[in-house]
Amino acid sequence: MQFQPLYDDGELFLPKIELNMTSNQSIGIITDLKRKQLLMNQLVNHSQYYLFRAQQGEYMRLTVEELITFLIKVTERNERVALLMDYFALKEERKVKIKDLSPSKRMYVTLLRVFFAHQPTLVLEEPYFYLEEQDRRHFKRILDDLSKEKQILILTSNLEDAIISCDAIYRLNESGFHQLDIRDSEEDKQEVQEQDRANITLQKIYTKRNDKVILFNPPEIDFIESIDGSIVVHADGENYDCALTLTELEQRLLNFGFFRCHRSYIVNLQKVREIITWTKNSYSLRLNIGKDAVVPLSRSKLHELKALLNI
Repeated sequence: MQFQPLYDDGELFLPKIELNMTSNQSIGIITDLKRKQLLMNQLVNHSQYYLFRAQQGEYMRLTVEELITFLIKVTERNERVALLMDYFALKEERKVKIKDLSPSKRMYVTLLRVFFAHQPTLVLEEPYFYLEEQDRRHFKRILDDLSKEKQILILTSNLEDAIISCDAIYRLNESGFHQLDIRDSEEDKQEVQEQDRANITLQKIYTKRNDKVILFNPPEIDFIESIDGSIVVHADGENYDCALTLTELEQRLLNFGFFRCHRSYIVNLQKVREIITWTKNSYSLRLNIGKDAVVPLSRSKLHELKALLNI
């Protein structure tokens, strides 16, 4: 899958992107609204892609069962309606008109069109954005099944939504196109080195932004991540570059309530609100700092975190 570069007022707004997608793979791109639309627009005339847009509508006067029946007929599928209603977890809503469903359930039903797509590649814009927790889990299960035979690209502005279903995640912004390291591995387990914690007296973290030096007190920091070898400090919704390595930061912030939750992430535990379990091997942490406040949690770190929090 390729995207051609685009310029805005002479500045490169969308770089050339080449994604080597394979079957049984889901890729996520985290970006803003304008870039999402530009990416989708470049795929419109390609027959191998099925595009689902965030504001896509549905036949509001049909019941859920009538819609599924219609989709089976137009796509010439062999599935039985009753079996699909059970698979989609919609037996209780089968006689309800789509216009009378809750906003989350209405979007979930609309998203089911991707199940009937014949194209080998599915491109979904913000598939989880309007879904409540239960509908998210149902749709994730369906996408997981579809990914066994299709390629899936998810375009979103929310890290959590990408973490839910994607094997690889990229960030596309004014800084370019970069892959995030979300891999989970037993290598995350690091040897505990003996150190005199009482001697740690660090009170400031040194960062830079626009050639300015910014010093942070540890409690001001929300989380820290590694992106392509560069360290980024997140504080109050803003991003700052840091010259220290994650290992150095982990050691310096140990006495301030920070935790190495992933090979590429350090989180301020005072900001953690929820431990999210997506599957038995897939976890993330939701922070109480606003939109897109989710970081991955390695399965090898889960027990260590629970012991640390006495849960």
